[in-house]
Amino acid sequence: MAKLTKTSVFKTQAPKAETPMDKTTRIVRKMVDEEAEQRQVKIDRLRNARLEREANTPTKPSR
Repeated sequence: MAKLTKTSVFKTQAPKAETPMDKTTRIVRKMVDEEAEQRQVKIDRLRNARLEREANTPTKPSR
Protein backbone atom coordinates (compact mmCIF):
# COMPACT_ATOMS: atom_id res chain seq x y z
CA MET A 1 0.00 0.00 0.00
CA ALA A 2 1.23 3.49 -0.84
CA LYS A 3 2.28 5.69 2.00
CA LEU A 4 -0.21 8.53 2.46
CA THR A 5 1.14 11.92 3.35
CA LYS A 6 -0.54 15.16 4.12
CA THR A 7 0.14 16.51 0.62
CA SER A 8 -0.99 13.39 -1.25
CA VAL A 9 -4.44 13.18 0.36
CA PHE A 10 -5.59 16.77 0.25
CA LYS A 11 -4.14 18.55 -2.72
CA THR A 12 -4.29 22.30 -2.64
CA GLN A 13 -5.97 23.82 -5.61
CA ALA A 14 -4.37 26.75 -7.32
CA PRO A 15 -6.47 29.91 -7.00
CA LYS A 16 -8.56 30.62 -10.09
CA ALA A 17 -7.50 33.55 -12.15
CA GLU A 18 -9.94 36.45 -12.04
CA THR A 19 -12.03 36.56 -15.19
CA PRO A 20 -12.96 39.86 -16.84
CA MET A 21 -16.54 39.36 -15.62
CA ASP A 22 -15.33 38.86 -12.04
CA LYS A 23 -13.22 42.01 -12.29
CA THR A 24 -16.17 44.02 -13.59
CA THR A 25 -18.45 42.66 -10.88
CA ARG A 26 -15.93 43.49 -8.15
CA ILE A 27 -15.46 47.05 -9.43
CA VAL A 28 -19.20 47.69 -9.83
CA ARG A 29 -19.97 46.36 -6.34
CA LYS A 30 -17.31 48.64 -4.91
CA MET A 31 -18.83 51.62 -6.74
CA VAL A 32 -22.35 50.78 -5.58
CA ASP A 33 -21.20 50.33 -1.98
CA GLU A 34 -19.39 53.69 -2.03
CA GLU A 35 -22.45 55.44 -3.48
CA ALA A 36 -24.69 53.85 -0.84
CA GLU A 37 -22.33 55.01 1.90
CA GLN A 38 -22.27 58.57 0.52
CA ARG A 39 -26.08 58.55 0.26
CA GLN A 40 -26.40 57.40 3.89
CA VAL A 41 -24.05 60.16 5.08
CA LYS A 42 -26.13 62.74 3.20
CA ILE A 43 -29.39 61.35 4.62
CA ASP A 44 -28.00 61.47 8.16
CA ARG A 45 -26.77 65.05 7.68
CA LEU A 46 -30.13 66.22 6.31
CA ARG A 47 -32.08 64.39 9.02
CA ASN A 48 -29.98 66.00 11.75
CA ALA A 49 -30.44 69.44 10.19
CA ARG A 50 -34.22 68.93 10.01
CA LEU A 51 -34.42 67.73 13.62
CA GLU A 52 -32.35 70.69 14.79
CA ARG A 53 -34.54 73.12 12.82
CA GLU A 54 -37.71 71.56 14.27
CA ALA A 55 -36.28 71.74 17.80
CA ASN A 56 -35.48 75.45 17.42
CA THR A 57 -38.81 76.37 15.86
CA PRO A 58 -41.32 77.50 18.46
CA THR A 59 -44.67 75.75 18.29
CA LYS A 60 -47.79 77.84 17.87
CA PRO A 61 -50.23 77.45 20.75
CA SER A 62 -53.54 75.96 19.67
CA ARG A 63 -56.71 77.93 20.50
